[in-house]
Amino acid sequence: MPENPWLQIPTLTGERALLRGYQDQDLDALMEIVTDPDVNRLTGSVHSTAGAASATADREQLQQWYSTRAEQSGRLDLMIVDRDGPGGPDSPCVGEVVLNQWDEENESCNIRILIGPAGRDRGLGSESMRLMVDHAFTHLPLHRIALGVFTFNPRAQRVYEKAGFVVEGRERDALRFDAGWVDQVMMSLLRPEWQAAR
Repeated sequence: MPENPWLQIPTLTGERALLRGYQDQDLDALMEIVTDPDVNRLTGSVHSTAGAASATADREQLQQWYSTRAEQSGRLDLMIVDRDGPGGPDSPCVGEVVLNQWDEENESCNIRILIGPAGRDRGLGSESMRLMVDHAFTHLPLHRIALGVFTFNPRAQRVYEKAGFVVEGRERDALRFDAGWVDQVMMSLLRPEWQAAR
């Protein structure tokens, strides 16, 4: 077993969602997810509606990226699987939840999540956030988990608040999109807050 807890890839099981490491069967689903217009717009990956609609991905680069995530110290990338999907727990992923940007000295990291069209509107995002946060504060040397959410994604902000994240500020005009600017809400969850909520 590796000494570094970041290199231990868990399988986390909830009522609806299962989180696990990347498998080659996920590649087709990931191609669809990373080129989905809503995913690209809501994550700030593009700067226009037209760009969101025409987003592309290189299959070989995507496979190379995901197949090497388990080897990266200081981050944890888990695929989100819908346990009620056509293949049950063996279904391809419908999204991902990631801990990254680990700051060892300050015991903090960032969290991000994305859900493709096949995984929306069933509570998978809320449960996946809870599973990952519980794992992070139980098994990783973390005191603080932070994230940013653009103000044109209030649904995601509600998911994060439900998971215990607290608004701590706002980055004004953080994203240029179409003819305007979008603020980013900064949120965080501290280990003592997570412990108190349990």
